[in-house]
Amino acid sequence: MADILIQGGTVIDGTGAERFAADVRVSGGRIAEVGPNLKAKPGEEVFDATGCFVTPGFIEGHTHYDATMWWQPDLDPLPGVGATTVITGNCGFTAAPLSDDKAAQLEMVKIFSFFEDIPLEPFLKNVPWDWRKWSEYKKSVKEKVHLPLNNAAFVGHIAIRLAAMGLEAWKRPATAEERKVMADMLDEALSAGALGLSTNLLDHDGEDRPIPTLVADDAEFSTLFDVLEKHPHTVFQCIIDVALMRDTGPAQTDRMARLLKGRKIRTQLTGAIPTVAYQNYLLQPMVEKVEAMRAEGMDIWPGYAHVPLTGQLSIYKSLIFAQSNDYVWHEVVLEEDLEKKAQMLADPEWRARARASWDGEVPKHSPQNNPSMLLLTKLGSDNGAGPFCTLAEYAEQLGVHRSDAMAEWLLRNGVMSTVRMAPFDMDEKVVVDMIKDSRTLGNITDAGAHLQMLCGGGENLIYLIKYVREQKAISLEQAIHTMSGKIAEHFFLTDIGEIKAGKRADIVVFDLDEIQQHDMEKVYDVTDGKGGITWRYTRKAAPMKLTLVNGEATFRDGAYTGAKPGDFLEPAQADAAMAVAAE
Repeated sequence: MADILIQGGTVIDGTGAERFAADVRVSGGRIAEVGPNLKAKPGEEVFDATGCFVTPGFIEGHTHYDATMWWQPDLDPLPGVGATTVITGNCGFTAAPLSDDKAAQLEMVKIFSFFEDIPLEPFLKNVPWDWRKWSEYKKSVKEKVHLPLNNAAFVGHIAIRLAAMGLEAWKRPATAEERKVMADMLDEALSAGALGLSTNLLDHDGEDRPIPTLVADDAEFSTLFDVLEKHPHTVFQCIIDVALMRDTGPAQTDRMARLLKGRKIRTQLTGAIPTVAYQNYLLQPMVEKVEAMRAEGMDIWPGYAHVPLTGQLSIYKSLIFAQSNDYVWHEVVLEEDLEKKAQMLADPEWRARARASWDGEVPKHSPQNNPSMLLLTKLGSDNGAGPFCTLAEYAEQLGVHRSDAMAEWLLRNGVMSTVRMAPFDMDEKVVVDMIKDSRTLGNITDAGAHLQMLCGGGENLIYLIKYVREQKAISLEQAIHTMSGKIAEHFFLTDIGEIKAGKRADIVVFDLDEIQQHDMEKVYDVTDGKGGITWRYTRKAAPMKLTLVNGEATFRDGAYTGAKPGDFLEPAQADAAMAVAAE
């Protein structure tokens, strides 16, 4: 770790304040000094930032690297797009706590694997599972996983439920004794430095079963909220369904409003404010609900998407069919043998059921019912056979139903091929309103999940490229605040998110005119857990001129450095408790 002086740049400090010309001195992994015309000290490296902006590193506000970081610790492509911290443990899916019961352990892994589109085998082979408590998980991660980014993590409600109840977590509310066990597990995790509790009131699995947290009753939530209130610098994250599948979000928001009333709990309602244009029918009702909760004194932070729903439809590994209520196509996803997948696609009886599913079971806004949005691309083809057009055009060429056309294209191009979903139109005004709201959480990208969809990698750049450089809808200061200081404030991560003396030296240097978001490309570097390699999507670096994490360069001179200086971060409460203990 070398001392470095970043000279000649324009500083945007991450607070939303106006830019200013200044140099930034880094020493011992911290920002030592910020000011004009700083002189280099003996042995100090000088980095020329002339013509560039110097900002806090970007925080990925919602990722799923909990598992993949064990076998892909480079977190590609995040260093090249200026990311310096990932938030993990989202959506209730976490690797800890862990039940003693082997069946419950496997169930938790299966849930995570299914919902985040990550192959099951690497979970079982590469993750050590040498913990039961969340604090033991944290210890294992700190000792065995070295990352180029910092990591801070929730504890998940699904994991807590399965650890306390075993397989019964799918079936019924908890007993008073089980609620006490859950409370103790949550208290242990928060005391050990978890960001808070994440829960999920949205998802159903591949058999259309409500996930375990949807079975939790009000008494269970109240018990967990009692624990959260004991740890004031923590966050409750609640994932809800607003205009995605079943539109249960408004009712679940009302439920959370009732249970949270009078409590001092920072609450992140992820998905509460829809930003995709087709979701507009629920926009005003949800805005009114959030405003009403805030008026009642609740600390509500809507988590919003600044990018449209991304998607790659594949029969290799995809939850899109099941999440679209399309369980006929999902049968093909569940079949592991590639030859049998092909046989199913060609079977007339299956095709008849698949047509009926798309016509009668799948929501109108789903990709299956919008074939002009489904792109048959050369990148998605496993053998390059083509043709390359929209699914609607291919169905018209063949004179067949759109479901039959997709089956034909996959048979022609290989069952490992993917069909790309064109982006939904965004409601740009709503996105800008969310950026400007002082209590919202942005930069939610799902990075680390859905490896054959490319969630997250480089989508932070859209703030800078689209909303600042192209549309001029927001200032660069607002964008940087949204990507750094505001997220740090939300999670009580007082050590990052700002260019200020004493903070961690998580810093990005970039030329706004140079950066761009490159298209997806395939790389074959993902272990399949069976001795083979499969592929994932990534993209080239923006590039950034320099990305520092804890004062060490993770990206420089157009390339990854290979350095892994990331640390496991904890919210302010845990930092203070540790300081007292040390004294």
